[in-house]
Amino acid sequence: MNKQHTSLFGYGITTKAIAPHLKDVVFFDDNTQEVYQDDNGYTIKPSAMFDATLSTLEIPSPGIPPHHPLIKKAHNLISEYDFFANTQPFTIWISGTNGKTTTTQMMQHLLDDKGAVAGGNIGTPLGKLPQDAPIWILETSSFTMHYTKHATPDIYVLLPLSPDHLSWHGSMEEYVNAKLKPLGMMKENAIAIIPKAYQNTPTQAQLLCYEDVDDLAQLFGIEQERVKFKGAFLMDALLAMGVDKLLHNRIAYETINSFTLDPHRQEEFFDPQGRLWVNDTKATNLDATKAAVARYEEKFIHLILGGDDKGVDLDELFDFLHTKRLRVYAIGSNKNKLEKLSKEYNIECLVCRNLQDAVQQINTQLTQEEAALLSPAAASLDEFSSYAQRGELFKECVKNL
Repeated sequence: MNKQHTSLFGYGITTKAIAPHLKDVVFFDDNTQEVYQDDNGYTIKPSAMFDATLSTLEIPSPGIPPHHPLIKKAHNLISEYDFFANTQPFTIWISGTNGKTTTTQMMQHLLDDKGAVAGGNIGTPLGKLPQDAPIWILETSSFTMHYTKHATPDIYVLLPLSPDHLSWHGSMEEYVNAKLKPLGMMKENAIAIIPKAYQNTPTQAQLLCYEDVDDLAQLFGIEQERVKFKGAFLMDALLAMGVDKLLHNRIAYETINSFTLDPHRQEEFFDPQGRLWVNDTKATNLDATKAAVARYEEKFIHLILGGDDKGVDLDELFDFLHTKRLRVYAIGSNKNKLEKLSKEYNIECLVCRNLQDAVQQINTQLTQEEAALLSPAAASLDEFSSYAQRGELFKECVKNL
């Protein structure tokens, strides 16, 4: 007789970290062709072998979409967050379209002296976070929230939303619904910091609503001119500082200003001729690119766009770009789409063979008063292994000019 077990969907970072917390576990993975055991003695089977009648619980890797056969067959599906809901400490969730990674990192930096640890969608999965830590700061994806039924945060920080992951969710409405889902489950003593656009969302939590950085600064009594970060990073910093103010009634300007940004987000460097190049390869959606362009709009911008746009409507981006002084250099799998939109919006566009070609083309035009900006508004997997590889190649090409 076959034995009952917990089913982990996907043999990845999230599920591997959950496995040691369970007794009878079987992994089901799309990339597995035949049954085998890993070095830890866990059984990994092809996804097609999943039998719901033998499974007492199913926990998916967050990236597995709702239309996947494993999800449709599951009878007892919960999220990674649900699994740890009864054992987690005080928990802060951070979500949104852009800036959630930086906000999470900034908040951990500010709360480090209070023993806070960060994880979730970045860095450490929940299964490896110390359960004796007083605070968990979790970067939380819409994928995870879609599957979450029980877990709720003590504080929920939501950054502004724009179209992203539409092929996974099916529509912008479903994407937004996933991001707002925690509000409907939060308790009376919880706090949610959210954009004013969503202030009418039903919730028992206390709502703190903002529209821009000026609102955030006023809301928490922060002197934003004393914060070194600019543009989109200023909002990230103010949100992190706001949570510190709520928890510990302090505004730590010196601490936040000592935070160092990760590479690949508006990362500035200069070539031997003193010309400005900006690696913003992590800008994989419209709002991130709009934020980068806005930061450098006082200069003429040589803007590299393109990659896998995941089917997002780009008219919003081009409606924004056509009022700026710039030239588009189109790369990636959507380069023809970018060329067509550029013509429609009367924006100069040069279709390039690849990223290296774009850098070479910009090199012939760029002056010291201008900026060369890689901010693709698209994912990288059409031509690269990751956005980081795309950014490193960009920097290497400029270095070799």
